[in-house]
Amino acid sequence: MDYQKGRGAQIKPENKFLKQHLSEFHLEGIDAFEKERVSTQLYKDSAKKIINVVKSRDIPTPYSMNPYQGCEHGCSYCYARITHEYYGFDSGLDFESRIVIKENAPRLLEKELSSPRWVPGPIMLSGNTDCYQPIEKQLGITRKLLEVLVKFRHPVSVITKNNLILRDIDLLKDLASENLVHVMISITTLDEKLRSQMEPRTSTAQLRLKAIETLTHAGIPTGVMNAPVIPGLNHHEIPSVLKAAAEHGAQTAGMTIVRLNGSIGEIFSDWLKRNYPDRHEKVMSQIAELHGGNVEDHVPGRRMEGSGNFARTIHDLFDVSKRKYFAGRSFPPYD
Repeated sequence: MDYQKGRGAQIKPENKFLKQHLSEFHLEGIDAFEKERVSTQLYKDSAKKIINVVKSRDIPTPYSMNPYQGCEHGCSYCYARITHEYYGFDSGLDFESRIVIKENAPRLLEKELSSPRWVPGPIMLSGNTDCYQPIEKQLGITRKLLEVLVKFRHPVSVITKNNLILRDIDLLKDLASENLVHVMISITTLDEKLRSQMEPRTSTAQLRLKAIETLTHAGIPTGVMNAPVIPGLNHHEIPSVLKAAAEHGAQTAGMTIVRLNGSIGEIFSDWLKRNYPDRHEKVMSQIAELHGGNVEDHVPGRRMEGSGNFARTIHDLFDVSKRKYFAGRSFPPYD
């Protein structure tokens, strides 16, 4: 079975918004067939706005902004994959190889913050895909957005699973001096084999822990997001992830439970069969159990927390671990 290393998804699911779909059939009948390696391509988006008003109660900040659509990290479970279909791409290999970039994002941000109608409130970087994914090292759009926020002394929250964030420690430290920034470093697993298969282009867990330590020592409020929790793969790691993060200085911890909406279920199921065939049925069954018998969940509040006895067990494990390792720790409030 062909497997493209460095990619989370191995398939290209049908885009429900397109009338036509390109598929491959009966490959055994093609002599000397060799699958072409997928390379990353960039597409420019002439965005008209960069700040999104967040209406979901699942998100704690009133606004978000995303300098990129699609994500090279290639996390096989990523909930943002289905949004790539709105651009005419698929949620599988296209999501992690066809990256839409918003070069005009910093200019748009300055324009929107300058409006007399603007009501200040923390802006999340990012609500959809990772603002520090690999291409950011080359393009620097996220850094330019932070420069605008520093100029306006505007509050921001950042969540990432890439230690590239340390490049911008000067800007984050400046914002932290006036209680204008919170940072969450996402750690899904401490198992390097699992990480390299499930999140192939992310920073290692050790580099993320080092990022927590470095940011904290610089006076930047930093926590750990243990997400997503996936039964049968990483749910047993909750105590060890929180312990390691606390030992590296994390000030708070959060978690979410995996959900596989739309074509993400097909992508993750395919990934699971290829990498952990012995666990496939059990893991998919337990994910469904967390969401009332279906791996999908669209209900606000429930979709990121799960429901039922197994969900309560996971949350109890998280709550006990947080009380043990984060007693007396919390983020300072935004100014």
